[in-house]
Amino acid sequence: MRTKRFLPFLLSLFIIVSDQISKAWIVQNIEENSIGYSFFSDWLWIVHVRNDAVAFSLGSAMPEAFKYILFVGFPIVIMVALAIIILSPKYSREFSSLQIWCLSGIFGGGVGNLIDRIFRNLRVVDFISTDLNGTFGMERFPTWNIADGAVVCSVIILVLSLVLTRKEVENGEKE
Repeated sequence: MRTKRFLPFLLSLFIIVSDQISKAWIVQNIEENSIGYSFFSDWLWIVHVRNDAVAFSLGSAMPEAFKYILFVGFPIVIMVALAIIILSPKYSREFSSLQIWCLSGIFGGGVGNLIDRIFRNLRVVDFISTDLNGTFGMERFPTWNIADGAVVCSVIILVLSLVLTRKEVENGEKE
């Protein structure tokens, strides 16, 4: 069934829509660089910050031309490659259904942040901040958004799935 190949993109669409709606709400209701809401004795903050780099603000000092190449051009290539993998019958035999859905989660999160980079002058809206109480030498975990969470969760599940599948093959349990 050809339409079955498009089904994982429902997850991508859900991530993109929820990410963009939440970011629009943050931009509309919380002043940039401020805390809008605090929950659980300051453990969780809903804030409005903009990130013009990648994870942990890596690359914020780069020239703008390089940022467009690395933060817009390169992700577009990756999103096209992911879409091809998700839709390709060849790859659907190589990956399990769970792994294809994980790739769709990564695709959705990537597109969600790519939309910000294209339409918000390379600046991604981040709004979830959690207290780490000094763990890893940080008081608060770097601020993130729904797209970031989708990518991280999808990558973790994908890696676990690939590792566990490989162990099954090595033990002769599955081929």
